[in-house]
Amino acid sequence: MADRSVPRDLIESLIRDLKRRGVDYADVRWERLLHEHLLAEQGCVTTVSLSESAGIGIRVLLKGSWGFASTPHVTKARLARTVADAIDLARASAAVNKQPRPLAPVEPVKARHRSPCAVDPFDVPLSKKLDYLLWANQALLGPDAIRRASSHMDFFKRRKLFCSTDGAQIEQVIVESGAGLEVVAQSGGEVQTRSFPNSHHGALAQAGFEYVKRLDLVGGASTAREEALHLLRAKPPRAGQTTVILHPTQVVMQLHESCGHPAELDRVLGQELSYAGGSFLIPEALNRLQYGSRLVNIIADATVASGVGSFGFDDEGVPARRVELVRDGRFVGYLSSRESAARLKLPSSGGMMRADGWSVPPLIRMTNVNLEPGEGTLEELMRNVKRGYLLSTNKSWSIDDRRLNFQFTTEIGWEILEGRLGAIVKNPLYTGMTPQFWGRCTGVGRREDWQLWGVPNCAKGEPMQLMHVGHGAPYARFDHVSVAAAT
Repeated sequence: MADRSVPRDLIESLIRDLKRRGVDYADVRWERLLHEHLLAEQGCVTTVSLSESAGIGIRVLLKGSWGFASTPHVTKARLARTVADAIDLARASAAVNKQPRPLAPVEPVKARHRSPCAVDPFDVPLSKKLDYLLWANQALLGPDAIRRASSHMDFFKRRKLFCSTDGAQIEQVIVESGAGLEVVAQSGGEVQTRSFPNSHHGALAQAGFEYVKRLDLVGGASTAREEALHLLRAKPPRAGQTTVILHPTQVVMQLHESCGHPAELDRVLGQELSYAGGSFLIPEALNRLQYGSRLVNIIADATVASGVGSFGFDDEGVPARRVELVRDGRFVGYLSSRESAARLKLPSSGGMMRADGWSVPPLIRMTNVNLEPGEGTLEELMRNVKRGYLLSTNKSWSIDDRRLNFQFTTEIGWEILEGRLGAIVKNPLYTGMTPQFWGRCTGVGRREDWQLWGVPNCAKGEPMQLMHVGHGAPYARFDHVSVAAAT
């Protein structure tokens, strides 16, 4: 992991300087991010981009208030100015803020962490990656009704060094790889879309190029194309209350919007209201609220292999861990930081503080928020369903500012008739209220069908940060759900 480009000596000097200045606490985070994006459309390569960003962010706690400053210029003079800016901001905040900001304890460590990666994607020849991308893209093309075919690959390599005045010194290297495709079919005014293997660029993992090969884009392209064409002549679902089984690709977004975001403790404490609203999971709900049925167990797990919400340590130096959010349907835990955990007198931080780069301070973010598997096969979940729907692959969503009332539309659905899959339905939409919806969970799929997905564009904060988070999901069955056709 040794890298002469990592400015260790300068960062250690900054930490010594911050200690001499008498701050309550400070940390320095250096990051370098390399991102390659490849895109093919209509049988041609349209985008090949490689970007690099590197710099240092300095966070200072002084008299109970935070200050943060950053710079891409790693020189003694500029870093001295950045330290002064962070301290000045903390001092100015302290003049207004009179509340103490204690931090939950964490044992400072000297450690190194590297994510799993068999084949470094940045070592794979560009020609090989483009050949595979074009092969998958051309497999989408076909009848005149196919109006757009796109395929993409994204590769990330993030190298980080974190040091704190508490004595932590942590180096991490995280490599992520992802790919996917989308096909759009049109007949008259009818337009339908199918994505593979998931929508919203959701096939992303902490892994190397081997993950992209395992996705089998070429094999999935023909199915996506045929389903898009079939949707053009499909009927919409019948409106009313019925049984719904969510495919793992849709459970991902259900977890993200109605489970992960409301459990963020900064949102609960009112620190996120202006951007994306608060949360119904108020402190009084902890260990009291029946969030769902007894089949519902939700874990925030930063230790799961290949999850894009995994790491060795968060951006406060807190080690990765598993945190229960919902146990047997009862709400039992938050996504927290050192500061927010101390405010609620929790014993320790949940280790969920992450920034999307060196230029911004860390925020409480989801890690891998997973619905733990049950025991049912899909056939067993469909058993005794006289009429219902299997819904797959998120298309759009809406949720209120407390994360209670929601509406989701999926790309595709199938009728379930007398316990068996029937015809494809188009534009299926379902609605619900979060605790009521999860309370109607009557079946959770088995481990063999559990899938871990990446979400590369979770938005939060001002200025907005886009974070990579993960969700592990099986099939899940819900009874008495309102379904309609999206217009």
